[in-house]
Amino acid sequence: MHDLIYRLLMNLGLPVELIFFIWAGLMFVVISLVGQVAVVFMVLMERKVLAWITQRKGPNRVGPWGLLQTVADGVKLLFKEDIMIPGQDKFLFTAAPILFFAPTFVIYALLPFTDKLLGLNLPIGLLLIFALSSLSVVGIVLAGWGSNNKYSLIGGMRSAAQAISYEIPLVLSALGVALAAGTLNLKTIIESQNAGQYGIFSWYWLSILPLSFVIFWSSSIAEVNRSPFDLPEAESELVSGYNTEYTGMKFALFFLAEYASLFGMSVLMVILFFGGYYSPFGGLLLQKWFHINDPILLEFEMATWLIIKTYIFIALAMLIRGTLPRLKPDQLMGFSWKFLIPLSLVNILSIAILKLTWIGTGLKTIQAGPFTFVVPYIVAYGVLAIVLFLILVIFGNIFKRKVISRIQLQQRTV
Repeated sequence: MHDLIYRLLMNLGLPVELIFFIWAGLMFVVISLVGQVAVVFMVLMERKVLAWITQRKGPNRVGPWGLLQTVADGVKLLFKEDIMIPGQDKFLFTAAPILFFAPTFVIYALLPFTDKLLGLNLPIGLLLIFALSSLSVVGIVLAGWGSNNKYSLIGGMRSAAQAISYEIPLVLSALGVALAAGTLNLKTIIESQNAGQYGIFSWYWLSILPLSFVIFWSSSIAEVNRSPFDLPEAESELVSGYNTEYTGMKFALFFLAEYASLFGMSVLMVILFFGGYYSPFGGLLLQKWFHINDPILLEFEMATWLIIKTYIFIALAMLIRGTLPRLKPDQLMGFSWKFLIPLSLVNILSIAILKLTWIGTGLKTIQAGPFTFVVPYIVAYGVLAIVLFLILVIFGNIFKRKVISRIQLQQRTV
């Protein structure tokens, strides 16, 4: 498809630079439309998953098995009145949902869904994704400030503090992958994982320190404001947080952007740690087992593997929402600054040591696997285990002292 469109544009006599931007824009439109469909399905999926957890049926009235419920909700929000109260900053209030929504879909153009279905293949794609994802926080802060509502303002400030706190371990954990692969290009990171002989065991969730994946997953849930890190919109404290005053399509933009961010972050996690669009058995099954080299079928298999892996992590995020209670603000900040950030610094230092000492040639996934764990790898695991144990002991002692002090305080008041 890429070659066909490229030849058609070349036959029109267009310059190469213009063809590049036309192809990037076309891929962005296609991927954004796919993303919209995915987000609509995710809303219904979460309602069904949460209903299953709490032994309810969930949406089951609109359409067969309730499949059209999200479409009906979207149509309803489209015709809702846009209400604005006196004292609001109209420009900021209107611009905030756009600033929150737009960067999420620009990120889609940088994610390789297959080796051809990619808007922009940039050498610094990973860095640009993190730069764009941080812009969404500006939208939340502006929403809180422009709403003329104290609950919205508190939600906006919480969002800023949370984003600053959790972007640090998020970027540091992804930096470990970039250090291992030797690049910030997402396609190259995927190919470097597929270069191993052991399929799923050659992917970066295991072939570099698995702690990188754990830190990235925890930080990504906080980055997209998902439970138990959803303090910016804590309904038990702030009514609805930063979007309290929003109605109609402005509210819908916030709602869609949250699910779109979850989808985009899950795709990025699959790309960085789980082999991207390749199968868990290594390579592509159609090519490896059935010797089929049709490019369309291979592209379809690539997209299928990536979507399957992505929705596994989306389902896990939904299970976490229906299971874990929301953290308090002090617990949220402490978990990042006192636990994740020190752990991520130790993790990236360990990966750098492995990079320098791995069989004399640096850390290459083709040498990774369950049979090639050499002494530096074991030593790095041991050091991390000791550091993690010490951190947990320190946290346990701090928590123990706090509990004892509260009990003593309650006894004194009685």
